[in-house]
Amino acid sequence: VSTQSTWAAGVVGFFLISWLFLGNAWFSYALCGLIGTVVCLLFIEITQYYTDYKHAPVRRIVSSSRTGHATNIIAGLSVGLESTGAPVLIMVTALITSYYLGETSGISNSKGEKIGGLFGTAIATMGMFSTGVFVLSMSGFGPIADNAGGIAEMSHQPATVRTITDRLDAVGNVTKANTKGYSVGSAAMACFLLFSAFIDEVNIISPKKFHVVDITTPEVFLGGLLGSMCVFVFTSWALSAVGNAAQDVIQEVRRQFADNPGLLEGEGQPDYKLCVEIVARAGLREMIRPGLLSVLAPIITGFIFKYAGVIQGKELLGAKVICAFLMFSTSTGILMALFLNNGGGAWD
Repeated sequence: VSTQSTWAAGVVGFFLISWLFLGNAWFSYALCGLIGTVVCLLFIEITQYYTDYKHAPVRRIVSSSRTGHATNIIAGLSVGLESTGAPVLIMVTALITSYYLGETSGISNSKGEKIGGLFGTAIATMGMFSTGVFVLSMSGFGPIADNAGGIAEMSHQPATVRTITDRLDAVGNVTKANTKGYSVGSAAMACFLLFSAFIDEVNIISPKKFHVVDITTPEVFLGGLLGSMCVFVFTSWALSAVGNAAQDVIQEVRRQFADNPGLLEGEGQPDYKLCVEIVARAGLREMIRPGLLSVLAPIITGFIFKYAGVIQGKELLGAKVICAFLMFSTSTGILMALFLNNGGGAWD
């Protein structure tokens, strides 16, 4: 009910603001805003379908778990991969529809060329952001319910209490997955604008202009391939960082149990502070590699192909390669994020 109320408020707000400020084009752009709010609602519903224990995908993983770890992993990967389909179809439909609606606004430049399409996609993106405060507030529910379950278990509460907190924890997993799925969707909607903004910035700086990126050019295609590769390497290093931090914490917990056997009997107080310190330090240390990859990869790629373009007499080759790098890496990153979010949420 809260989600639908927030959605309805966003729709009314977009129609009112468009009518007040956008003149004769208000209705076209109000519809673009409506598209964005509908995308937000659909993303939440799709994420809930793939991560809620009441629906078929999670139950399929549960069923496969009865035959061992291998079938559990296969079913989880299958659910995660499948879950990328519907969100991408929704984003494609939303972007192309909002673009064409923006074109119908009649806004044109001095040459008579229609330029309202891009603004239409921007309005649709803002439509998705309009419910952001409520959606992101749901993220806090998951950790609260999860910690409540841990407290109930450690304080030896009756089994009935743990049963209640387990159900709350399952709901919390869904709300966290919804929040992350919404973040992926809104970022995907905004990326189309970023590509255009990048090209505009290059055209402002460079005396030579370009408006089209031809991926049949070998260097441009290779730049895109490098961008997709960076997504997988970044993901690998991020997962490795989590694993290393977890190993450090487990080793510390085992050390404390070995040094003070009474902890298992509830005697004495564990050193929680040291475990938290290990996680904080590992989080900063282990993310150096992925962070440097994100920052340095496009810079190095751009410089290499820039000078390759100078040698070949292709003045803007570096900029075009970077544009392909950004397009491919973003597209791949969206799919990877959907896969990890929905697959992980379903497993959890």
